[in-house]
Parts: sequence; C-alpha cells; structure tokens
Amino acid sequence: QVKVVESGGGSAQAGGSLRLSCEASGYTYCNTNSDMSWYRQVPGKNREFISRIDSDGTTTYADSDSVKGRFTSAQVNARNRVYLQMNSLKPEDTAMYFCKAICCRSPSCATYWGQGTQVTVSS
Repeated sequence: QVKVVESGGGSAQAGGSLRLSCEASGYTYCNTNSDMSWYRQVPGKNREFISRIDSDGTTTYADSDSVKGRFTSAQVNARNRVYLQMNSLKPEDTAMYFCKAICCRSPSCATYWGQGTQVTVSS
C-alpha cells in the first residue's frame, strides 16, 4: 500500500515563495512506469494539473500560463520524494495543493492521493 503525504503549505505574501514536499511511502515496489504529480484545487473548481515527475526525474509541466515560469518540480534524492517550488506567488495561487502517486506493478497501475496542503497567498 502506498501512502502519500504532502507538507510545506501555509501562508505567504504576494511575490513570496513556498516549497511543498511530498513523500510516497511503500513506493519501493512500484516500477519505473510510476510517477508523481502535483495538482491544486480551489473550492467549486476542478483539480488543476501542475506538473508530473517521472521515475527517471523528467518533469512535465502543465501548458498553462497560470504557473509557467514560476513553479518548478523535481525529485529530492529519491523517486518517492518530490517538491514543488513556488515563486512569485499570486493571490490566485491560493488553493489546496495535492500530490498524486501512480504506482505501477505489472500488470496494472494504481493511483494514490495525499490529503493535500493548503496554500494561502495574500495581497
């Protein structure tokens, strides 16, 4: 069983920075087709994709102007630990941020979500 835990949320002023971390325990048995992703969600809206980090460390970002150039993601020493660095924060970045782990073990994959961490940006 994979458990996903996010940390690092909180409050920031517009223009500031926050770094979120995510760790997936039980990920050792997931093969290299597995990946971890960041999403965010505001009440009443769909969950928005931010980035995906593949097992080899390749990061893919959403093709969206909302976070492009301001948010970066990467692994932290191991493929079961990733971060989301958020710079030049804006009030519209206020949301619950979620980490998702997709664990693949032949012949199938399963999806695991963390409980989320709140980010609040004030103007």
